[in-house]
Amino acid sequence: MTDDTHAATFWKRLEDINSGMLGLSEDARLTPMSHYAEPESNILWFITAKGTDLAKSVADGGKPAVHVVSDAAEGLYASIHGRLSLSDDEAKLDELWNAVASSWFEEGKRDPDVQLMRFDLADAEVWATGGKLSFIYEIAKSKVTGQKPDMGEHYSLTF
Repeated sequence: MTDDTHAATFWKRLEDINSGMLGLSEDARLTPMSHYAEPESNILWFITAKGTDLAKSVADGGKPAVHVVSDAAEGLYASIHGRLSLSDDEAKLDELWNAVASSWFEEGKRDPDVQLMRFDLADAEVWATGGKLSFIYEIAKSKVTGQKPDMGEHYSLTF
């Protein structure tokens, strides 16, 4: 497969996944967060509260970060690296705002505690599999044939 095909697979599957674990590269503590993919710009967006440790950590400027995604149903496992920063882009917040985000903020998207974060992707280590059914098939096939199961592709992406 070409890098373009790998990137397309990565973005397609990532858009179908709701969340992952986000944190700073310098800190091993990761937090579950919903991401909003913007493939054309190689950006992931996150909506959080200003008082979170993550938002406070990047308040003085962007920092290297990691977002880890693991979803067997979509067949995507990825460690995504980039730069996490705060954003005051109200138009982007309007575009991303949804029922899930609104459940965290009593005053809706104009709640003073709402904070948009921007994650500019640098690179990713990706494992793309066939998903759950493919996994079951490959394991069963390996038992019959004695061959190792085909667990999909492993590749790196640079954005």
